[in-house]
Amino acid sequence: MPLLVLASQSPRRKELLKRLNVPFEVIGSDIEEKFDLNLSPDQVAQSLAFQKASHIAKKYPNAQVIGADTIVVYENQILGKPHDENEAFQMISMLSGNTHHVITGVSIINSENQVTFYEKTEVTFWPLSEDEIKSYIQTGEPYDKAGSYGIQGLGSLFVKEIKGDYFNVVGLPIARLYRELKKLNFPLSL
Repeated sequence: MPLLVLASQSPRRKELLKRLNVPFEVIGSDIEEKFDLNLSPDQVAQSLAFQKASHIAKKYPNAQVIGADTIVVYENQILGKPHDENEAFQMISMLSGNTHHVITGVSIINSENQVTFYEKTEVTFWPLSEDEIKSYIQTGEPYDKAGSYGIQGLGSLFVKEIKGDYFNVVGLPIARLYRELKKLNFPLSL
């Protein structure tokens, strides 16, 4: 069976990839995330995913390497991971009572093929009080998450509505990934 490599240290992506029920290795890509400011948000997510996958694919040419990157977009502004409490507060305040998009770019690279795609999910937050936002930040959950929240954790308490793939918001659109791997003739079964 071909080796499957996840080019990400994200524990959430690792858990989701286990759903494919095939062995895989986790080898985090430590690239500096750079992108052209003229790219659209979906192009940014795909570019970052490709950079991560291609970095690891060079070291593992016989593997199917999966890179992924998730970004949160509100009014065409990309919200990355917050650097501090103040930045987390600003991001969550922006999202409060509003609708934003979560875009995950995914790149699959092997010695013969390269496929890059993205999924976009619309998420609407309930209006949040300043105290709710501050209490959430104190949990520490926002700090390693794009947009400063985790839908699979306490951040779920803020979500009023979601349109699209829930797992995309968690960090890996596993159903689409399954289909793309099948197109590449990667041996998968339910």
